[in-house]
Amino acid sequence: MLGRRSKAGTFVEMKNTKVGERSKVPHLTYAGDATIGEDVNIGASTVFVNYDGVNKHHTTVRDGAFVGCDTMLVAPVTVNEGAYTAAGSTITDDVPAGAIGVARARQRNIEKWVLRRRAGTKSAAHAERALAGQEQEKQQ
Repeated sequence: MLGRRSKAGTFVEMKNTKVGERSKVPHLTYAGDATIGEDVNIGASTVFVNYDGVNKHHTTVRDGAFVGCDTMLVAPVTVNEGAYTAAGSTITDDVPAGAIGVARARQRNIEKWVLRRRAGTKSAAHAERALAGQEQEKQQ
């Protein structure tokens, strides 16, 4: 059910979901078993993870909340009034009103992994050339 002046955009799938007035689910999203309040923005590639393999669970996104792109909302969970979720987060606990939920691992880069684990591939050849060029620049 879509409220007045709400939007469900391109490549959005909804099942058993209510969207409040002026809320937007613009694109690339699955919203299942959810209640989305008023004035909410759901970022691209958000998934309402509602099925645990046995049962369906409900997600609530309350008024004025902002869900960042590529967020997984693992039900049952609530994003409270005016709360945000950081892009790329997997939200498994309720986000309090006015807070931001950040649930993602810190990036770490494993140097020369491709050279060790994918030797002989096109990716490894490109990486070798780039690394050789970087080494030459250091020596100059």
